[in-house]
Amino acid sequence: MKKKFTIAIAGNPNSGKTSIFNNLTGARQHVGNYPGVTVEKKEGTRRYGDVEINFVDLPGTYSLAAYSAEEVVARNFILRDKPDLIIDVVDVSNLERNLYLYVQLMELNAPVLLAFNMVDVAEARGIKLDNDLLSSLLGAAIVETVGSRNRGTEELIAKAVELVQSATQSEPPKILYGRHIEQAIDAVEGVLEREAAFSSERERRWTAIKLLENDSEVTAQFNSGRVSAVVAEQQRHIEFVRGDTAEMLIADHRYGFISGAYHEAVRVTSETRHTNSDRIDEIVLHRVWGVPIFLGLMYLLFWLTFTVGTPPMEWLDALFGWTADTLAHHWPAGTLPMMRDLVIDGIISGVGGVLVFVPNIILLFLAIALLEDTGYMARTAFIMDNLMHRIGLHGKSFIPLLTGFGCTVPAIMATRTLENRRDRLTTMFILPLISCGARLPIYALIIPAFFSEPWRAPVLWCIYLSGILLAVLLARVLRKTLLKGDSMPFVMELPPYRLPTLKGLLIHTWEKAWIYIKKAGTVILAISIVLWFLTNYPKVEADQSLAPEQQQAAQLASTFAGRIGHAMEPALRPLGFDWKIGTAMIGAFAAKEVFVAQLGIVYSVGEADEESVPLRTQLRENYTPLTAVCIMIFMLIATPCMATIAMTRRESGSWGWALFQLGGLTLLAYLITLLIYQLGSLVIG
Repeated sequence: MKKKFTIAIAGNPNSGKTSIFNNLTGARQHVGNYPGVTVEKKEGTRRYGDVEINFVDLPGTYSLAAYSAEEVVARNFILRDKPDLIIDVVDVSNLERNLYLYVQLMELNAPVLLAFNMVDVAEARGIKLDNDLLSSLLGAAIVETVGSRNRGTEELIAKAVELVQSATQSEPPKILYGRHIEQAIDAVEGVLEREAAFSSERERRWTAIKLLENDSEVTAQFNSGRVSAVVAEQQRHIEFVRGDTAEMLIADHRYGFISGAYHEAVRVTSETRHTNSDRIDEIVLHRVWGVPIFLGLMYLLFWLTFTVGTPPMEWLDALFGWTADTLAHHWPAGTLPMMRDLVIDGIISGVGGVLVFVPNIILLFLAIALLEDTGYMARTAFIMDNLMHRIGLHGKSFIPLLTGFGCTVPAIMATRTLENRRDRLTTMFILPLISCGARLPIYALIIPAFFSEPWRAPVLWCIYLSGILLAVLLARVLRKTLLKGDSMPFVMELPPYRLPTLKGLLIHTWEKAWIYIKKAGTVILAISIVLWFLTNYPKVEADQSLAPEQQQAAQLASTFAGRIGHAMEPALRPLGFDWKIGTAMIGAFAAKEVFVAQLGIVYSVGEADEESVPLRTQLRENYTPLTAVCIMIFMLIATPCMATIAMTRRESGSWGWALFQLGGLTLLAYLITLLIYQLGSLVIG
């Protein structure tokens, strides 16, 4: 057991750091200057039992940047001398400002004990702290002190000795700086890995962050052309996309981390001064109004998607219809008939049927980008935090769930931030219940076909909300049965509200919309060709005694797709589905959008001029609104796409878990849809 060690005392100016240092060391101090700089260096010793401790009072600083000699001295002592422990003295009456220094110590992965000083002043101001929760959120032990009264000194030194002599040290939380900055950090880390050796991944990450912040000391150490070029490129990209420097955005995220911890564990019972962000948060994070405001904004998002997106969607629809008509008119029926049918009925009806929903996709992602860039999306995680804990999920799980509104695959990857495997598996399992962008074309096809315009946004809102509620219930069941265990609290970042730049919004929207368009031109194109073949072959000789519609039905029934669909039909009939819907659902396993493409192909066979508006008409003629609701509910819950299953397999490390997700959700979809259709049929009929 170690008998002699060094403890550094850090803190903001006027935090009471000097009083704490004096209480710990008494008269056993000596004062000098740090080598090479005119910065006062104070050291003192103390014996605690059979242990000798050397205390070093670091210069008072607000951060560990390289803007002043004091900051450089404090940081260099921590990096080079590597004290056994750092006591960070925090003025709890100004907690958010004082914790910025701790966040930087945390990023250094330094061993820290927090001395929450001036608790008497904080109590007089009506500030109540949940120290146990704060300790868990911040990843550091906390001891309350009143330096001016020598209160808490013995507890502080006892805890310090205990931490130093402890065999293990818990790893502090890691702040995630958002997609663009994290990508930049990864890029800089990549070049640093080739340029220098680091003692740990956290040290390399810290160096990359400092380079992006233009830290002069770190930049001077890594001034090679290759490193400088990568850093400059990433800084330009961040400023172009986000409209602000990497340094400012990183600082915002740090304060967001602090603000999240503050809102979780601090209660103020008397009036205090607030920033503009605080005033807005008083409304949007209100215990009563916070959730209704969130749900109202989601409703507005869906209303915007349908109302504004309908005209351009109809223009695209007309364009693809005109293209099919023109091609059919100029391409003689007897010339390469198979290729003619493939292009008109397969590619144009299939891929075109998916591309017409690009305006809806763009509007959805634009609205989500607006909520993210203003800082409100982070607040939604805070609003839902209590609920997340009640259902047994980690608070961090809400971030992947939000990501799931765009695409389930990156959302599953985002579960890597969860330290607990049970939390990760639970979140991965329920993520497909969050309606991703690929499901929007299904909703956008079916809802206008069966519901009048005033009902379209409410129905879409209800579908999305149903997925969220079902995910909540399923998570609760999993955490009570297969995945029992407690979830750890965490800090949700609450960055200050920012006015998003038009350029940033357009870039974010286009990046996501382009993925959808590229998917339509590659994966969905290939699947459409396969599905067209399955719905056209083998050919049978037409029975001339039948009407044209009956001949078409007989031809469809004889194809590979028809045979598969008819084989499935007995199981689908109790849900209100026929073989055509069943066939489309098979294609949706490859990609959800293919459901729309497949319906377009099925209903365009033999009629080259079919387009999505007539498709809606045919759907309305063949199915009831109850069946329409059942289709959307089934597609919401069942058969996660192939990419989702593959990603679940990779992130969980188990094919068993991935197949359990596939089979379990499909069975759940069947049972819920069966219940809705049968009960609905009794009520209606």
